[in-house]
Amino acid sequence: MSIAIAVFGAGRWGRHFIRTFAHHPDAHLVAVIDPHREHREACQAAFNLDGNLWLVDRWEDLPDHVTLDAVAIATPATTHYALITTALQRGYHVLAEKPLTLDPQDCATLIALAQRQGKQLFIDHTYLFNPAVLAGGEVVRSQQLGTLRYGYGARTHLGPVRQDVDVLWDLAIHDLAIFNHWLGQRPEVVQGVGQGWLQPGIWDQVWATLTYPTGVRVQLQFCWANPDKQRRSVLVGDRGVLIFDEMQREQPLIVQRGHVGPAAAQFPPLDLATESVPVLPGEPLAMVCDRFLNSIHTQTPDPAASGQMAQQLVATLTALSQSLTQGGTPQPVAYQSTEQ
Repeated sequence: MSIAIAVFGAGRWGRHFIRTFAHHPDAHLVAVIDPHREHREACQAAFNLDGNLWLVDRWEDLPDHVTLDAVAIATPATTHYALITTALQRGYHVLAEKPLTLDPQDCATLIALAQRQGKQLFIDHTYLFNPAVLAGGEVVRSQQLGTLRYGYGARTHLGPVRQDVDVLWDLAIHDLAIFNHWLGQRPEVVQGVGQGWLQPGIWDQVWATLTYPTGVRVQLQFCWANPDKQRRSVLVGDRGVLIFDEMQREQPLIVQRGHVGPAAAQFPPLDLATESVPVLPGEPLAMVCDRFLNSIHTQTPDPAASGQMAQQLVATLTALSQSLTQGGTPQPVAYQSTEQ
């Protein structure tokens, strides 16, 4: 049965939801809701949308006879809590752009509401559907890297600059999801230091340090005011290094092998080799939309997109924000136990 869906937000990310659902065999795109007329009309022209599709400013502008099964929300993070609450109360399944909300307790409230309503609350943690990230997880679990030591990464570019959240809340959730998946853990202590130049009270660059229960430490850089575009995640072991570099389109995932020899020989590098890791084809966002529709049909939450996963990531971001405001003081992460 085709799922009747409306998309909230026709901006940079909402356009992708609109494109995917407009031509998905298991979806019926009913409405696009965005306060900017030019956004709606641009999507209609770009994606050859059905002439009967509703293009409206606000939810309230939809006629009463319009029937929906689900909504996809790609609006500023500050609007998520109110929109998702209304959608669940009306009996709709929800696909929401990350982060779910800006507060862990609000996440818990939405998880509980979705459970009471018997509806799917599905959060677009896109990188947990990325074939390269998933293949990297298999490399780690097969112990090809040896004993894990540390990790690092960078996510930098020149714009777009957000006004509703800082660079931490805009970008960091991706790398948190990647390293949590690879390590099979979540950080217990975090530390953040930042700089801001463009808008009062908003961090434009953040350095984040994550310490995991096994002692692995990961350091990440986020910046939206850097012309050097980077999308790199690296995990280092004593037998090799896993490198996920999105800027390398042909070979985004490699293992750089090697280790140091004995002290008596002055620690020479040994067994050096570079191996490309096979990555299955597939667009991550298309997989997100497929799995969202499947979760509705099967009434089964998806672990990679669950409210609980979202709440854990928001809790980590909250602790990092606290560290930033306290001048880089390390902060424990307060996770709540909430099942979906």
